[in-house]
Amino acid sequence: MTERELWERYQRHLCVVPSVGLTLDISRMNFGADFLDGMRPRMDAAFQAMDALEKGAIANPDENRRVGHYWLRAPELSPEAALKTAITDMQAQVAAFARDVHAGKVKPAKAAKFTQVLLVGIGGSALGPQLVADALGSHRDPMQVHFLDNTDPDGMDRTLGQLGERLSETLTVVISKSGGTKETRNGMLETERAYQQRGLDFGAHAVAVTGDGSELDQYAKGHHWLRTFPMWDWVGGRTSLMSAVGLVPARLQGLDVDGFLAGAKDMDAVTRVHDVAKNPAALLALMWFHAGGGRGTKDMVILPYKDRLMLMSKYLQQLVMESLGKELSLDGKVVNQGIAVYGNKGSTDQHAYVQQLREGVNNFFVTFVEVLKDRDGKSMAVEGDNTSGDYLLGFFLGTRRALFEKGRESMTLTVQDVGARTVGALIALYERAVGLYAHLVNINAYHQPGVEAGKKAAGRVLELQGKLLAKLQAAKAEARSADQLAQDIGAPDEAETVFKLLQHLSANGDHGVKRTGGERPAEARFQAA
Repeated sequence: MTERELWERYQRHLCVVPSVGLTLDISRMNFGADFLDGMRPRMDAAFQAMDALEKGAIANPDENRRVGHYWLRAPELSPEAALKTAITDMQAQVAAFARDVHAGKVKPAKAAKFTQVLLVGIGGSALGPQLVADALGSHRDPMQVHFLDNTDPDGMDRTLGQLGERLSETLTVVISKSGGTKETRNGMLETERAYQQRGLDFGAHAVAVTGDGSELDQYAKGHHWLRTFPMWDWVGGRTSLMSAVGLVPARLQGLDVDGFLAGAKDMDAVTRVHDVAKNPAALLALMWFHAGGGRGTKDMVILPYKDRLMLMSKYLQQLVMESLGKELSLDGKVVNQGIAVYGNKGSTDQHAYVQQLREGVNNFFVTFVEVLKDRDGKSMAVEGDNTSGDYLLGFFLGTRRALFEKGRESMTLTVQDVGARTVGALIALYERAVGLYAHLVNINAYHQPGVEAGKKAAGRVLELQGKLLAKLQAAKAEARSADQLAQDIGAPDEAETVFKLLQHLSANGDHGVKRTGGERPAEARFQAA
């Protein structure tokens, strides 16, 4: 394709969204001339399904619930007056609470005011808030935000250690819809202990975002926490960023929440349009379908050329992969769906894996994210008349050209800046694209049986650990192999899991288990210390 032909194709396949300052260029995706027309019947059905979703149709039959994250930025579209009131009340309460915290009306007992926020959550309760905090935050924010997003003890120690003496001026926000999510519960308990060790009342520093009457709700109220904010069953974790899950930390950090919600609302309006050429979410979904043949055979590489958007790929990993990674039966056969997502940022990635993207296995498509505004204020020249931002643009255009020359497909999302409206619009764009693509491939984007299966499996592992510890305590002096202990607790087919449990127990002093014998699993022996 000549440069002139590419220029003409670019103009034909550029979707311009003036209301949010965004364009989507799909000209470097190698779809045929009849692809978009051929997909029209499927896309029309997807549009109708999304319309029904926003009007309150049951979207998750497993739990008989609706999916209403779109109402969070447009409460007036809620199918019931009570939902509209609940949303607007939550938004007002969050804003008022943050104002009181910033003004020192809500303050800790042993410090002048709260200056730090510690968010304890996992999955959708952490990934979205992390993206927003990093993309929009600065050293000038009234509060700095930190995260506990795993049940790794060393990771918790590191974050709490970094807070150090500032724990006395730290407001902890614990987020869990059910309150039973083990990673979040563990982080909460470890954080509570850290406060207690410093002679601080955890309840006077704690806020919960959770379901009404949940385990966490009861704990927070029973221990006199400062506040609780609602999580509703019609908001899924990975689409909860514009509920109290995202608004509480963003308001406390001092971010432009109103602009964030407005950007999402404006993008929703654009992506409801049934005209594919004017709907960037529909075009994204169609390009995903084209690239992977409707089976997710190619990975999605996200390359934002902006440090502030570095966490975008991590956020999209959950939104895309948890929503679309599903198993379904088609004509009596099991079909596995999904799109793998990875990425970091440009131009860093040009010094990492772009070499493989250009010359390795062609099993991906790229989405470049271009940000037009370099920084607030004027840039210095670093070589001749060129600024650092000029180089960043050069590396982006050079990488895109280098991939295109090798037949690698890519799209480009161009935005004016990384402001609150832009970030809100990007979140809404991908939420809609995921929903539309799911309908194109006949899957339910709003349930996650694989996640639940993993939780059940983890429960089984901890059940085995309890039996092992009881057995070891009953035979204190006797050292036994993993095979023998698996037999002893009635789990002979789970000897590998038993060995891994024993290996972990003996490496830590928490449960009084020691290891003797050789290095190989069959040679190792374990007993109560």
